[in-house]
Amino acid sequence: MINKVVKDAHDAVNDIHDNAILMLGGFGLCGIPENCISALLKTGVKGLTCISNNAGVDDFGIGLLLKTRQVRKMISSYVGENAEFERQLLSGELEVELIPQGTLAERVRAGGAGIPAFFTPAGYGTEVAEGKEIREFEGKKYLMEHWLRADFSLVKAWKGDTSGNLIFKGTARNFNPMMATAGTITIAEVEELVPTGELDPNQIHTPGIFVHRIFKGSGYEKRIEQRTVTRI
Repeated sequence: MINKVVKDAHDAVNDIHDNAILMLGGFGLCGIPENCISALLKTGVKGLTCISNNAGVDDFGIGLLLKTRQVRKMISSYVGENAEFERQLLSGELEVELIPQGTLAERVRAGGAGIPAFFTPAGYGTEVAEGKEIREFEGKKYLMEHWLRADFSLVKAWKGDTSGNLIFKGTARNFNPMMATAGTITIAEVEELVPTGELDPNQIHTPGIFVHRIFKGSGYEKRIEQRTVTRI
């Protein structure tokens, strides 16, 4: 088996170039590639197109890359927690493509499956449909959406092995597994890295064939966007 382990986040992302298209896994602030984002801040790479479910918050996640003006375009479905994102959008500094969440997930999945386009009813009759081909199937209108693919996919898993097999935990499974299949180069950071053969094959969510680099991350904050508590 091929050993795909790299030393750290810096070694994993140091060839990400200006104007690259990135997919960043996670859902909200859950399961995001924190170490890779920190490494990108240090490399200073510019002009990035970031495909992600969300834009992070002002001082965490992709929000950090927005703050340093390293992101040229955001393709996402939810951006409501980021004031800097809003400011850049309204000022015209940031190009934005907002996509219904299910459509975003399916466009990423299609990219990984090699399906160039598909039809969905989501967004028909709204601004989302502007400029897109519309067809009728069995009396219902559908609009055509194209796949999404990336130069680099950055994902974060709970556990992985040296061959790149990955196991995700909980909500982190929402976008990470499909994004792992849709990048020309997929980089995985994991909380626990084990030798090949130690993972139960029945528990693996992403086979190692999709992963090109893997490293053991550290210092995960695992923040919560909105904490709701009940007094007893």
